[in-house]
Amino acid sequence: MLEGKAVILDTDMPLNMQLHAMSSAYAALDLFDEFDVIHGPRWQCVVGCSYGCFFTHSTGTFIYFCLERLKFLVFKVPVAKTVNQSESEK
Repeated sequence: MLEGKAVILDTDMPLNMQLHAMSSAYAALDLFDEFDVIHGPRWQCVVGCSYGCFFTHSTGTFIYFCLERLKFLVFKVPVAKTVNQSESEK
């Protein structure tokens, strides 16, 4: 179960639609957190009918597919290198 409360960063939705969007997101996260448990953290998922996207992903962790009328983009964000990691790799 998710802890904490959603923080709205920007919106132009009516309040009832905001509440529905956030409750749907909570339900989806509670239902689908097993992907992170099985395959590790840092997964991202974008779902929609028509959208553009630019992202960086770890090799071997990207899929883009259609299911009915929705398009799904699933990918894993790479671990960011710290200054110490970059210097030690020289």
